[in-house]
Amino acid sequence: MRHFGHISPTVRKDLFHQEPAEFTGASPARVLAAALGATLYSPATRPQLARDIRKQAGRGVVSMVLCLEDSISDGDVVAAEENLVRQFAELDADTAELPLLFIRVRTPEQIPDLVRRLGGSARRLAGFVLPKFDESSGSAFLDAVAQAEAAYGRARLYAMPVLETPDLLHLETRVETLAGISRTVNGHRERVLALRLGVTDFCSAYGLRRTPDMTAYDVQIVAGVIADVVNVLSRADGTGFTVTGPVWEYFRSQQRLFKPQLRRSPFLAEGVEELRTALIEHDLDGLLREIELDRANGLLGKTCIHPAHVTPVHALSVVSHEEFSDAQDILRPERGGGGVMRSVYTNKMNEVKPHRAWAERTMLRAEVFGVAKEEVGFVDLLTAGLQV
Repeated sequence: MRHFGHISPTVRKDLFHQEPAEFTGASPARVLAAALGATLYSPATRPQLARDIRKQAGRGVVSMVLCLEDSISDGDVVAAEENLVRQFAELDADTAELPLLFIRVRTPEQIPDLVRRLGGSARRLAGFVLPKFDESSGSAFLDAVAQAEAAYGRARLYAMPVLETPDLLHLETRVETLAGISRTVNGHRERVLALRLGVTDFCSAYGLRRTPDMTAYDVQIVAGVIADVVNVLSRADGTGFTVTGPVWEYFRSQQRLFKPQLRRSPFLAEGVEELRTALIEHDLDGLLREIELDRANGLLGKTCIHPAHVTPVHALSVVSHEEFSDAQDILRPERGGGGVMRSVYTNKMNEVKPHRAWAERTMLRAEVFGVAKEEVGFVDLLTAGLQV
């Protein structure tokens, strides 16, 4: 699979200076973690789930979570598990390229049980999403993933813990909770693909809900937690994990209190003002702002609950030609001793040692999402993705 693989090779050639690379479930974990992109959640109760997965793959989705937890009622869990077994059997008979598929469970015991019931179709499974993750519950979840992998002959089952407990949010317990999570995931480093943030649960602890005019970073208590999670768990010194962006809850037009956040000028330049209007009408201008803030705050990828959110996430994940040029310059072998230089675009300073970690992360993102041509911007990438 590859990002923007759903658009024609001719269009990709026109858009990309360096096209997104192909990857599979067997690719290195660091590549898969960077490539998750917009991870689309779907309730495991959907009766045509296999068809839905194929459909979303054709729209550019490369990772999906099939949810047995908060998205379904307690009374539907047994039926949802049975549905998953049927749907995976249908997918297993299909030769089509599928997204990376994860199952979000409720308990550790579900993990080996589901892998056993899936049988041979478990080869279509990339791993599990682990809810309410902390030190006390995390070891049992991660041990269950390892046991399921060993018992049923899977080459690799990944885990994506969700950080969403009140102890992580509350100031008096946050430091020790983060330290405990760090100890737990470091004990299973080869298995933890990425860490996900449960911002809806964070807000719930205080009876809050952000409006479509506001990003997660406008809710200060949430922004503080995100900053601390990145601080402890996503350092660029080789100890960090990929942390993904929080879910955007909105996908229909709401009554607005604030001016739209999406600038008019990029759309006028491309002659697609109607696209800007459509994005605003569907409350996606707030999403675009949040994606930019995610990346500025050290997050990569995003939890999504609606297919309309996928293409914007991926379009804003593509490395610009300017970013790529800066990263290349910083990482040149002859720059190993450090120093400062003017950027190729002559608009900034590139300082080799302080900017090196940024450059390395940018080159990894360039590998999986590609590098746009010099004259190609976000609007071009978004338009191309939406036209399919």
